[in-house]
Amino acid sequence: MKFSMVLGALGTLAATVSAVKVNPLPAPRKITWGSSGPIAVSELSFRTTEGNDHTRGVLIDAWQRAWGTITNLQWVPAATEAPIATYPPFPTGAGLTKRAAKSIQSVQLTVADPKVDLQHGVDESYTLDVTATAGSIKIHAHTIWGALHAFTTLQQIVISDGKGGLMVEQPVHIEDAPLYPYRGIMVDTGRNFITVPKILEQIDGMALSKLNVLHWHLDDAQSWPMHMKTYPQMTKDAFSPRETYTAADMRDVIAYARSRGVRVIPEVDMPGHSASGWQQVDPEIVACANSWWSNDVYEYHTSVEPNPGQLDIIYNKTYEVVRNVYNDLSDIFTDNWFHTGADELQPGCYNFSTHVTEWFLEDPSRTYNDLAQYWVDHAVPIFRDAGENRRIMMWEDIALSTEAAHDVPKDIVMQSWNNGLTNIQNLTARGYDVVVSSSDFLYLDCGRGGFLGNDPRYDVMSNPDASVNFNYGGNGGSWCAPYKTWQRIYDYDFTTNLTDTQAKHILGAEAPLWSEQVDDVTISSEFWPRAAALGELVWSGNRDSAGRKRTTELTQRILNFREYLVANGVMASALQPKYCLQHPHACDFYYNQTAIV
Repeated sequence: MKFSMVLGALGTLAATVSAVKVNPLPAPRKITWGSSGPIAVSELSFRTTEGNDHTRGVLIDAWQRAWGTITNLQWVPAATEAPIATYPPFPTGAGLTKRAAKSIQSVQLTVADPKVDLQHGVDESYTLDVTATAGSIKIHAHTIWGALHAFTTLQQIVISDGKGGLMVEQPVHIEDAPLYPYRGIMVDTGRNFITVPKILEQIDGMALSKLNVLHWHLDDAQSWPMHMKTYPQMTKDAFSPRETYTAADMRDVIAYARSRGVRVIPEVDMPGHSASGWQQVDPEIVACANSWWSNDVYEYHTSVEPNPGQLDIIYNKTYEVVRNVYNDLSDIFTDNWFHTGADELQPGCYNFSTHVTEWFLEDPSRTYNDLAQYWVDHAVPIFRDAGENRRIMMWEDIALSTEAAHDVPKDIVMQSWNNGLTNIQNLTARGYDVVVSSSDFLYLDCGRGGFLGNDPRYDVMSNPDASVNFNYGGNGGSWCAPYKTWQRIYDYDFTTNLTDTQAKHILGAEAPLWSEQVDDVTISSEFWPRAAALGELVWSGNRDSAGRKRTTELTQRILNFREYLVANGVMASALQPKYCLQHPHACDFYYNQTAIV
């Protein structure tokens, strides 16, 4: 199927440039620039000639968004790669007054299989050619989802010509496809409520960065914001009636994301981190809900943070309610995958459950590992009932923690967040597929200090970073400090020391942002542009064809991309003084630019 995009009054500019001012982010797998000079772009019209209504609609909408952004922004690259002095000024209008004999007059898009759904493993590859002599911009994609990525790339490389028009700086050939099928971020709406418009803003940043999975951590012990068909009383535990998501809200987020090539995977954390909402259905479902959460003796903790609450694993009604909640959400969320949590079970919580304590008394040989196995044996069949295409995702704790279950099915995807390469090695050696979210590299909420009040460890007349055992080993009151910079994220080689067989179990990576100290005001600046560094890491990697780190090379591109995100309405944080943006590599740590190449 072909879509013809007709451009009028196009021509090749007479002036040439010695190098392009910006390359797209994430870096394509292969990009080759020509040297024959700029190509003008103007008066674009769009028409479709083939394909079904649905396919045409997705692509027409995507192209109109991309072209609208191109024409409205008139983007001028903010950060160039070579010193600015080496570039001539933008070409004047003289080269635009006469159309070249061979000029681009259309964009031709060929999609091999337009019917493929947006699910895990979909082909997202594309090729893109911009040449004046061919008479058109040519894009080929196997699926419409690859075509959306091609539009995003073209959106970045069509820039202002300095005279009110547009150009591509040089002819260019791109062959592109992601290294990993899972490239994501996690939004937590349980600790603080995030409004739908702000969630959509994150999706905009994801689409520009070619991130394709929004992991939506919907609830937590602190709040239940989702309206449930079966149990409408659960939203009594939302922070307020306004801070809730209707079924229509959730479907709007899914539709918005899908139209931008982003999957939405919901998470309801079970059986840990479970109090709000559940207790409105039946208080007996929730163990330790009214206990004090902390204690000087860690073994007595009922939760890792306020407020406490875990689903009672032995109480029979628990599974009835879990099934109904899970089915309600499965009717809303269209992705084949569903995240069911299973992290950070606190044994101390179950000292408050008569069901669990009696179960242990029945057989004194039983352990908390047996209790976790009871959950797996009774809950996983419920999760599988959603359909033959359902894939379950869980946090690694269910398989690796001290209280882990004995036998967790190998087809459950493990999200690895602790102990970095050690846990990745362990899980892949055991045959699990893994999504990497190592907190030492990818947790975006780290390094902000602790959120707990009344903490006497701050009451020292010296830097608390130097104190012993400050907040369980973290610095500055944050257990996972320090702050994860974009370089920390980008330099993470998470397949280090894996065998080829193990490496095949790595599905990709995801940067979580837990929201204890995040809301609408700060969410975008916490995600961006750091998440874009992850976007490149999992799209095309952090090394060049010779195997050398390209962190230095990324510097100017991510500075430019930060400006581009802001121009597109994504409120990304500044990374360096503007002087550094305008003076390439003047702010690098080493004078020797090959220190990290």
